[in-house]
Amino acid sequence: MNPVPSTQDTRRCAAPDCGKETASNLKCPICLKAGLTMFFCNSGCYRRSFYMHKAIHPKEGVDVYDPFPNFEYTGPLRPAYPLSPPREIPDKIQKPDYFQNGKPLSEIKNDKTNQIRVLNEDEIRKMRIVNQLGREVLDAAAAHIRPGITTDEIDRIVHEETIKRRAYPSPYNYYNYPKSTCTSVNEVICHGIPDKRPLEDGDIVNLDISIYKNGFHSDLNETYYVGEKARTNPELVNLVETTRECLDKAIALVKPGLPFRQIGNVIEEHATKHGLSVVRTYCGHGINSLFHCQPDVLHYAKNKGVGTCKKGITFTIEPMINMGTHRDIMWPDNWTAATADGKPSAQFEHTLLVTEDGVEVLTARTKKSPGGPVPRV
Repeated sequence: MNPVPSTQDTRRCAAPDCGKETASNLKCPICLKAGLTMFFCNSGCYRRSFYMHKAIHPKEGVDVYDPFPNFEYTGPLRPAYPLSPPREIPDKIQKPDYFQNGKPLSEIKNDKTNQIRVLNEDEIRKMRIVNQLGREVLDAAAAHIRPGITTDEIDRIVHEETIKRRAYPSPYNYYNYPKSTCTSVNEVICHGIPDKRPLEDGDIVNLDISIYKNGFHSDLNETYYVGEKARTNPELVNLVETTRECLDKAIALVKPGLPFRQIGNVIEEHATKHGLSVVRTYCGHGINSLFHCQPDVLHYAKNKGVGTCKKGITFTIEPMINMGTHRDIMWPDNWTAATADGKPSAQFEHTLLVTEDGVEVLTARTKKSPGGPVPRV
């Protein structure tokens, strides 16, 4: 969804693929009944975006509902709607080009060049700053993980911590994504939409944080255990700790001259050793003033990834490792990717800078970072 107006004088069309300033008084009648005031440019914007906009509408007689009751889910997890209304983005916050209508035109244009960007010293300095702030936001949200908290509440924390740092939550309205972070629980591989489902003792949850400040993006994520039941589950611990180790082993390879295609070899070797599989549909990516760009960093062995590490390149490695099959399915929200067999999935991600003789982890954990490895059981 698009940001709600940040002042009484500024109205933006609530259609996520529009977002233009408007003087229109056209409002959603269902939202009005629920006490929400959202404006649309015209009836065309309202009708076109209604299939997305209705996600925030309550359903009569129930507090929480599954919006896709006829979908054949592969595991026990279900979405819990309605989603919360769009959160405010203050006017003073610098915004990426997709803020208004969801289209990252700069990325789309860059994709045609197929070039891997090398950053100068000033750009590297800005990347260090935004990625340190991204780590702070992730740690602030992760500190609240516990049985009973909803992923929507985690999203609120991420949003507020991001705005507090005068930054923009990068996922917000990126290709019309409706929230400020991704929260992927249990069998969800990635891009889970925060909703009203409370986390349960025995869950695992991945928090994927990206923020935009001074013209540059950060990107990082970690998978966390929810409660002691998860921390003492041998199969979950094997999954989460192996995934963490896959990322560490991949980062250890990075230096000038390393072909990006070799990164997947060490990841798949370690995952297979522990009886796990590597997701092939999603990959790491270049990141700088663009949220996603070249190179594509594939996480499976014998891939045909293009490019070689050079000093000054910034990119992510973010392996997604499954307990069962590597195959995935998409929920009807067109964002949530889940395992095809309903078994759990874990992921870890860092943003990296290639240095003169190795690598700098721009999103490195600190001594105070919540989570971290636990002994295998």
